[in-house]
Amino acid sequence: MKKLTTSVLAVVLTASFALVNAQKKDTIKTQDIEGVVVTALGIKREKKSLGYASQEVKADVLTEGTTNTGNIASQLSGKVAGLSVITNSNFAGSAAMVIRGIKGVTGSSPLVVIDGTPVNNDSTYGYGKDFGNALSDINQEDIASINVLKGAAASALYGERGLNGVILITTKNGKGADDGSWGVSWTSGVTAGFIDKSTFLKYQDKYGAGYDQDFYTEDPNPDGHYYANFAEDASWGPKFDPSLLVYQWDSLDPTSPNYGKATPWVAAKNGPIKFFETPFTYTNTVTLEKGAKGQNIMFSYDNMTSSGLMPNSKMSKNTFTLKANYDFTPKLHGSFYTTLNLQETTGRGTTGYSDNIVTNFRQWWQTNVDVLELRDSYFRNAANPTAANNYGNFTWNPYDSSNTRPIFWNNPYFQAYESYSTDQRNRSFSIANLTYDLTKNINILGKVSYDRTTLSIQNRLAVGSLAQTFGAAGNDNSSGFARQDISKTETNYDVIANYKFDLTDNINLSGIVGGTVRRNTYNSLAATTEGGLVLRNVYSLANGAAPALAPSETQYTTQTNSGYASASFDFYKLFYLDGTYRVDQSSTLPAGDNVYKYGSVTGALILSELVKTDWLKFWKVRANYAEVGGTADPYQLQYYYGAGGFFGNTGLSTSQTRQPNDKLKPQKAKEYEFGTEGSLFNNRVTFDVAYYKTKTTNQIISQLPISSASGLSSASINAGQIDNWGYEVQLGVMPVKNANFTWNIDANWSQNRNKVVTLLHNDVADVSNLLIDSYQGGVSLNAREGEAWGALVGSDYVYLNGERVINASTGYYLRQNNQIIGNVTPDWLAGIRNSMNYKGVSFSFLIDVRHGGDVFSTDMYYGLATGLPVESAAGDVREVGVVWPGVNPNGQVNTTNTANPTAFGSLDGYSRMPNSRFVYDGSYVKLREAAIGYTLPQSLLAGTFVRDAKISLVGRNLWIISKNLPYADPENMVGGGNRSYGWSIGSLPTTRDIGLNVTLKF
Repeated sequence: MKKLTTSVLAVVLTASFALVNAQKKDTIKTQDIEGVVVTALGIKREKKSLGYASQEVKADVLTEGTTNTGNIASQLSGKVAGLSVITNSNFAGSAAMVIRGIKGVTGSSPLVVIDGTPVNNDSTYGYGKDFGNALSDINQEDIASINVLKGAAASALYGERGLNGVILITTKNGKGADDGSWGVSWTSGVTAGFIDKSTFLKYQDKYGAGYDQDFYTEDPNPDGHYYANFAEDASWGPKFDPSLLVYQWDSLDPTSPNYGKATPWVAAKNGPIKFFETPFTYTNTVTLEKGAKGQNIMFSYDNMTSSGLMPNSKMSKNTFTLKANYDFTPKLHGSFYTTLNLQETTGRGTTGYSDNIVTNFRQWWQTNVDVLELRDSYFRNAANPTAANNYGNFTWNPYDSSNTRPIFWNNPYFQAYESYSTDQRNRSFSIANLTYDLTKNINILGKVSYDRTTLSIQNRLAVGSLAQTFGAAGNDNSSGFARQDISKTETNYDVIANYKFDLTDNINLSGIVGGTVRRNTYNSLAATTEGGLVLRNVYSLANGAAPALAPSETQYTTQTNSGYASASFDFYKLFYLDGTYRVDQSSTLPAGDNVYKYGSVTGALILSELVKTDWLKFWKVRANYAEVGGTADPYQLQYYYGAGGFFGNTGLSTSQTRQPNDKLKPQKAKEYEFGTEGSLFNNRVTFDVAYYKTKTTNQIISQLPISSASGLSSASINAGQIDNWGYEVQLGVMPVKNANFTWNIDANWSQNRNKVVTLLHNDVADVSNLLIDSYQGGVSLNAREGEAWGALVGSDYVYLNGERVINASTGYYLRQNNQIIGNVTPDWLAGIRNSMNYKGVSFSFLIDVRHGGDVFSTDMYYGLATGLPVESAAGDVREVGVVWPGVNPNGQVNTTNTANPTAFGSLDGYSRMPNSRFVYDGSYVKLREAAIGYTLPQSLLAGTFVRDAKISLVGRNLWIISKNLPYADPENMVGGGNRSYGWSIGSLPTTRDIGLNVTLKF
């Protein structure tokens, strides 16, 4: 890592030095960095006038250098200073974003805005699956740019929703052909994924099924051959010996060629990695556009079809977009934008521990089991499903030779093809604007937006499955069906007056005065069968074997009324002073105390106007201060009741276990920021440096644990202070620039520090540690006073004078519980993008770096105990044993050998080691993106109906250059929310995605 950083710095410094002499030889125009950018509420501002940090990513940087991931958030990774993107490996899932660190004890997510209008970007989870969010609904070909507003001052006009920063998405307008006619463009791409084997388990091949060296003693014939330990989901059993014949799981399958046969005791030829399929993504986008004076229109249709790594996983997405701008009169202007996204997905993988096929592979597996033989067994038995063959679910871990039902895990192919989920996600989002120019200095904007998402989920548990908790009653069932229908809407009504006046020849004033009414609704209806299914393959709520309980229904409506204003002063194009003020009234806070106010002030001084030199093109210093607020979720103020079935003919209700709080106050955050930016050598070198500090107080904690003596389990309360502070650096260098060749280097680096200053100490509760989430394996994610947010707490080694203490009689380490064993927060983030153009050939690549941030691996916690990873059997460790380094309680060096061939389980793993043994540094260095493209010269297209043509070979996640987490990608955590942090469990392997894109314009 240090060597890489030093090398990059050397290249940048060398190139910068060379530019001093090269600037006079420029033969092409360099882009002016003092351009216009889109800011809060869709207001366009000169970038040089801004007193806060923002970073714009153009469409070509966002999409042309990479494959289409289906989620724009993941394509921002490594490109924006201060932005952390946390992905998960779930097929068609969501991605979480954090700007400038976690500001709330329960998490921080930025607001997403499309063409000046906020959208609901909440992720949807259910049945152990991630069903995506709004950013996965956007057609990337429709995007013109994304501007990231990082601080409170930049996002203050968005009110409480801008507390965690804003992702501003600006969509394209229609342009058309140069002659004013309709322009047509077609973009087509195909991408294939190839597993990065460093992100999947490498299995040992010395030991087979079992937890100790003995086979089952049952001899069925008898012929002297024993049964494998197929009812034990581990690989620490008898040592492989090809001369030894053993009855294995397939000897019990009447359809198998090995039925009734003992077969050689050897490691499987085809391990679990062969279970995965090659994922493909096909995209086709057609765009029609036309532009003329006072009017333009753009229509696009995008189709994406994808298959996943898991068998029977597929997704189809169709997106229709229309955008039009029209001047009705010289004073009346209108615009309209609408997009419709229709998505159907089959076979989303389960995240986390339970019912997760990949958890099975990574933690509880037998190395003698051939996964392709499991595939063949499933298809043979599924062709004639009966109770005798578990309706196709014939698997490797039966109870015993007379009962072949699974004891721990289903046949993975049965689960993929029979027990899967489907979902249909439809989203419509529309914005209508009318602007009237009252005078040359004032205009009035009226805007209405409507955002609606419907999601229908069907979750299947096929007849013949391993029994599991299924149904509202919480009973174990071996089959079932669940359905959930969700509807979310958001409506915004805006009236905004824009003004601009020249107070003198050199002093200008501009700003806005406006108001917004926002109304959100949420409806969810969920129901399940009970007692299993009566008829196989009939997935209907009416097919339950027992009476169903009443559906679970949730609905709420919230409203926020807002008024706001801004004023921007321009003094001699030298100094800019801005102020904003906003008032919000929230329906989720107590009546009479639900109005909260905040604002910001920013200043920018253009020093290059005072210091005139040839080499200094532009230099600005800036500073700002802002206060913003935050509101509560619904149902925090008073008790509510849920339907609880019937007692005879009398309906029952259940009360919540959370204590409400009718005194809740809005959350508050205060932030100041200092920065400088500029360009040197005719814009051949650009820089932007920022320092910020944020204090978030009065946080709304909706699940604060309280004493059970109260009859309740938690309370809603204002508590806690979290401080964030850090640095952001952006650097751009153009080492070479002439008529035929240009080379750009864009680098960013950011460091955020974080501290939970206090939680709660009063008569309600005395809390110095807040549990955020619990992880399988006894580790928890916490906000703990005096520590950075994201403390991993679990068992650790016992230390004596810095040495680990070992039990002298067993040879294993002593443990102590409830210790901080890591923190999920990274030390710093960086990205380096190179782009080169030579005539019609373009080449680019992006290096993405994360340094620090710990990860607890449940996969290694269990996998090492069950003898799966190759290192668990290194050097005949079971027979030879291990002398673990450390000291005995008396301080003497440990000499106890753990050798015990008859011991139950491996010498490592959860049964032998503290949790801290399985905490790893989550750093990585990745070749995130690379692309090479060729634009056909106009001489070849002359006389054809094609105006432009480009073909590109693109790649994403091509190489994990460096990482410390074994057998997994440190970037792929559990889900898209806060649980994404620091927990590696059952994740799919990462794929190296390689694609071919073609763009034609007519």
